[in-house]
Amino acid sequence: MSTLITNIGELTTNAPDDDDRLGTVQDAAVLIEDGRIAWAGASGDAPAHADQVVDAGGRAVIPGFVDSHSHLVFGGDRAAEFEARMAGQKYAAGGIRSTVAATRAASDDELRARLRGFARELLAQGTTTVEIKSGYGLDVATEERLVRLASEVTDEVTYLGAHVVPAEFADDHDAYVDLVVGDMLDACAPHARWIDVFCETGAFTVAQSRRVLEAGVARGLKPRVHASQLGPGEGVQMALELGAASVDHGTYLTDDDVAALAASDTVLTLLPGVEFSTRQPYPDARRLIDAGVTVAIACDTNPGSSFTSSMPFCIAVAVRDMRMTVAEAVWAATAGGAAALQRDDIGAIAPGKRADLVLLDAPTRVHLAYRPGVPLVRQVWKDGDAAL
Repeated sequence: MSTLITNIGELTTNAPDDDDRLGTVQDAAVLIEDGRIAWAGASGDAPAHADQVVDAGGRAVIPGFVDSHSHLVFGGDRAAEFEARMAGQKYAAGGIRSTVAATRAASDDELRARLRGFARELLAQGTTTVEIKSGYGLDVATEERLVRLASEVTDEVTYLGAHVVPAEFADDHDAYVDLVVGDMLDACAPHARWIDVFCETGAFTVAQSRRVLEAGVARGLKPRVHASQLGPGEGVQMALELGAASVDHGTYLTDDDVAALAASDTVLTLLPGVEFSTRQPYPDARRLIDAGVTVAIACDTNPGSSFTSSMPFCIAVAVRDMRMTVAEAVWAATAGGAAALQRDDIGAIAPGKRADLVLLDAPTRVHLAYRPGVPLVRQVWKDGDAAL
C-alpha cells in the first residue's frame, strides 16, 4: 500500500542540509510505502503514481513527536496538590507517595484503561512514539504490573523502581535499594528496555543511584537519569560516567555540567511542563544549545508535577520561557526525542524512516508556538497508517 501526501506547504524533514538543520522543503510531497518513507521532496519531483493520494491543502507537515519521558501508568489524582502549589506551597518529591498508594490499590483493568486513554490523548496531539516509566508501585508486584502494562502500548519502557523510597522503608533506604536491584529488577527487566533513577535530595544519593543503574546495565537495560531538578548535584556527572542515553530535567546545571554534556553523546531532556506546573525556574535552553548540548523536549506527563500530554504546549513554553527558537524546539520534540531514545528510525521524514507524520492545520511549524493552546493537529500517520 502506498500513499502520496502532496500539496504540503512546508515540510519539516529533519534531514539537514548545509543551511537548514530541519531540512525544510516548500511546496513538498511525501511518499509512504509499507509503513516507511519511500521518498520526500519538492512536489514537482514527486512519483507519478500511488495507491492513495492525500492533498495537504498547503498545510505544514512535521515528523511525529517523540516524547522520551512520561509516567503514564498510575492511579489517583493530585489536583489538590497542584492547587496548593499555585497558592504558594513549595514543590517537593514526596508527593509521589500519594500516587503510589492509589496505584497499588488500582486493578490492572483500571490502570490499563487509563493508560490507553492517555495513549489516545498523546496520539491526537501528534505524539507517535512515547517512553513510559514505572515508579508508582515501589513494591515488586506493582512495579511488575506497571512495566508489563506499559509494554502493551510502547516498546520504550523504563523501569523506575528507584523513584522515591516508599513509606515502609523510610528508616532503611539502603534496604529498599537492595529490593530495587534484586527481586524487583528480576521481575521488571523482562518487560523493560531502560532503567532510570531519581538522583536528587529527597530521593536517592549518587552512590545509591550508581548501584541501581549498574545493576540494570548488568541485566541488559540501558540507563537514563533524573538529575538536577531540585538543585545542583553530582547526578549529571554520574550519568555521563555510566554512558546514560539521557539526563532529564537539568533545571540546575553548573558550568562543568554543561561543558561535560556538550562533550558527550548524552541528550539533555528538558521538561517545560514541570516548571510551568511547579513554578520552578525554567532551564536556559539558549545557554545549553549555544554550548553544544543536544537537547530534547518531553512532556513528563505525571499526576504531580506536569499533568500535560501536549507536545505542542511544551514547544510553546520552550520558545517563550526557555529561549529556544521555534526550529530548535520542533527539532528537540522530534529528532531530539529520538536521540534520547537512541532511535534512528523515527524523528525524521526521510527514506527508510518509519512513516510517522503530523499534518498541522497551519501553514508553518511556527504556529505551534504562535498559537498556543489551539488544537492544530489535523491528521497523524503512525507507521504509514492514518491514526486520526
